[in-house]
Amino acid sequence: MQLFALGLNHHSAPVTLREQVAFQPDGLSEALSRLVRERPVREAAILSTCNRTELYCATETPEVVADWLADFHRVALSQISPHLFTLQHDAAVRHMFRVASGLDSMVLGEPQILGQMKQAARFAEEAGTLGTLLHKLFQRTFSVAKEVRSTTAIGANIVSMAAAAVRLSERIFSTIEEQRVLFVGAGEMVELCAAHFAGCRPRQLTIANRTPARAEALAARFGGDALTLDALPDVLGRYDVVVSCTASPLPIIGLGMVERALKQRRHRPMVMVDLAVPRDIEAEIAKLDDVFLYTVDDLAQVVEAGVESRQQAVVQAEAIITDQVSHFLHWVEARDAVPAIRALRSRADAVRQAELERAVARLARGEDPHAVLEALSQGITNKLMHGPTQFLNRADGEQVGEATELVRRLFNLDRS
Repeated sequence: MQLFALGLNHHSAPVTLREQVAFQPDGLSEALSRLVRERPVREAAILSTCNRTELYCATETPEVVADWLADFHRVALSQISPHLFTLQHDAAVRHMFRVASGLDSMVLGEPQILGQMKQAARFAEEAGTLGTLLHKLFQRTFSVAKEVRSTTAIGANIVSMAAAAVRLSERIFSTIEEQRVLFVGAGEMVELCAAHFAGCRPRQLTIANRTPARAEALAARFGGDALTLDALPDVLGRYDVVVSCTASPLPIIGLGMVERALKQRRHRPMVMVDLAVPRDIEAEIAKLDDVFLYTVDDLAQVVEAGVESRQQAVVQAEAIITDQVSHFLHWVEARDAVPAIRALRSRADAVRQAELERAVARLARGEDPHAVLEALSQGITNKLMHGPTQFLNRADGEQVGEATELVRRLFNLDRS
């Protein structure tokens, strides 16, 4: 049985195809059971996220796994095969280490993938498809990811616009918990930003959008409230942080609106983040003393610095992974030698037992104990040395040197 990693991800396949082979969490255990029951696969685990569907298997024929994946999702194998990758043995191990460490993620160093890997292992264990090999591999994978994150800066810096918006706000307000945050718009970028700010547990979170239903739906996700854009002039002064990203061709928040808001706030500072292109917030607002206005370009600088720092950490992370791949492969090779070790110990024990029985019989007949012990030790020695001695005597020509070196290493004969 060989170890394989097989599947498709954001590197190899578009989202339209990834959606077709994604697994629902509540169906993973049944899917794993079917895989090992219907195909010659001894061990299996499935990692399924929005960016990847990957199967980690112990099997002799990875082709049957690809065939099963297509069959399970009722997709033609010819449709997904150009996008499938298959990694074997050390390449599969390296891939799992890199995925768990965030080196293979769409956002370099993102931490969520480690939790998803742990969930994949948990599902496989519940389904009974996590054998000795994959269990050990997952445990080593988690250990490697922990080492990478604790000894490098792979996850220490800002690498997304949404996270950068939070970071810039924290430069003005030491904590987001005491602040009221307003989001203008309800698109994907606002959704991402809202998720990041919600994680900081702000005092209030509000979504203002042209379409009330969309605002209410998004606000409900984060425990906030919703407004229409018409209400902005009246409520703007209540908020400490304003993040705007709409598709409006003209600014939504003008200079006069913000000046009135500052009077209501009695000139308490306000952070404004404009993520829209064209801009949602008039550029002149940046000149107001109590407003800290950041644009897409400002956030891009924060992101660029973070990405550069993480790229430097990648070199360190890859070195750690290379070393750990070698350690794991050594464990696999040692595991392959277990049957031979057991057979050797069994043979030695059989020799010991036979000589012991012979010695006990001689003692029962009243023979000299010293002579019996001498014969016992010689008998064990002769029988255990018989195989290596024959091996050396049968060696011929160039094999003599190789055989001699092997026996010297085997019995540690050169030890000083």
